[in-house]
Parts: sequence; structure tokens; C-alpha cells
Amino acid sequence: MTGEELGEEQEAEQVIPSAAGEGQEAEQATPNAAGEEQEAGCIMSGKSGNRTSERWKRILRKVFSNGVGMVAILAALAILLETLIMPVLQIYGSSMTPALYEGDFVVAVKYVKPKRGDVIAFYSNQKILVKRVIALPGEQVDIDKDGKVYIDGSLLEEPYVNTPAYGGCDISFPFRIPEGELFVLGDHRGVSADSRSSSVGCVPEGQLIGKVLLHIWPVGRIGLVE
Repeated sequence: MTGEELGEEQEAEQVIPSAAGEGQEAEQATPNAAGEEQEAGCIMSGKSGNRTSERWKRILRKVFSNGVGMVAILAALAILLETLIMPVLQIYGSSMTPALYEGDFVVAVKYVKPKRGDVIAFYSNQKILVKRVIALPGEQVDIDKDGKVYIDGSLLEEPYVNTPAYGGCDISFPFRIPEGELFVLGDHRGVSADSRSSSVGCVPEGQLIGKVLLHIWPVGRIGLVE
């Protein structure tokens, strides 16, 4: 009940005793005292309202500050996740078509041991390249003039390649992959600079960024990288 409502009731109480006639003066002292108490009550109600208002302000400030804090924490975790575990990369060039096109955004996953056929990102000459793993450490790779690839003498089936090509090759085949390194090729064999070229060579495991796992842009290509 607010102070104004209490005040209105107090006025009503004073009207009724005035109709009682004589001897009412003695009785009117009680309503007057009640009126004094009521005024005190009004003051107390005002203070209580102020305290409630301040309490809500503190609560709202706390919620707002906690909300901003949570956003900051989530942003920091996202950056940490992207940096340490799942880096996001943008594709430049056409050496990995049709699997990847220029302008695609992909997610790589670190700490995954690559296997044949995986698409990987790695450092090469202060650049980040994206290619496909063709041969593993200790294996022997050979490429004929038609661009067909052989691993330890067996033809490698490559459904991800549209047009096989010998490409820009300046190493001698057959070639044995050194321990701790990977032999990689781009899917667009006619234009890709990869392990066939001494300027790129095989990829030491220490230069590996991670396995390219997901398309995340454009929307129509969201899904696993194959």
C-alpha cells in the first residue's frame, strides 16, 4: 500500500469521529497520533522505494557487466580455439579445384596425423599452402608423362582429379619420400606448384598446420572437404 493510499484512509478515519458528537475530542487524539504515524509510514515507504530502486540498479548493472564479461570470455575462447586447434583459412588460387575454389573459407584441425588422400595446410617459404597428401614417409612415388601416379609400383586411384597432368616437375622419378615428410600434390595438376617442384618439395611434419576438414564459406559449399 502506498503512502498516498494510507493518507486517504487516515482522512476517512478523521471524518467518522467528527460525527460522533461530544466527547469526540478525546477520541480524536488517537486518529491524530495515527496520522503522525502515517506520515512516518509515508517517509519509510519512500526510503524503501529508493532502496528497492537502487537494488534493482545494482542487479541490472551486475547482469549487464556479467553479460559483457561473458561475451568477452566467449570471444577470447573462440580466438584461442581458432589459433591453437582449429585455424580458419582462406583459399587463394585454383590449384585445388574442384575440391576448393578461390575465396573459399575452410577450417583446419591441428594435431591430426594425416593419411593419404587428406587435404592439408602447411607452411612453405613463408606462405601457407593447401595440397593433398599423396605419399607417406618411406614410400616410393612415380608419375608418368600422362600424369598418372604410382605408389610403390601400384596405380593410385584419384577420383578428386579431373584432368591428370605431369605439370611443372623438376625432380627425378621414381622418388622415395624421406622419413618425417609428406609428398603432396594439388588436385588441379596442370597449374599446381607442389612436391613435384623443388621450390616446394616434400612437407616436413613440423611445417604442418593441420588437416583441412570443413568448408564454412560460401554457404552453398558448407560441409566436409573431400
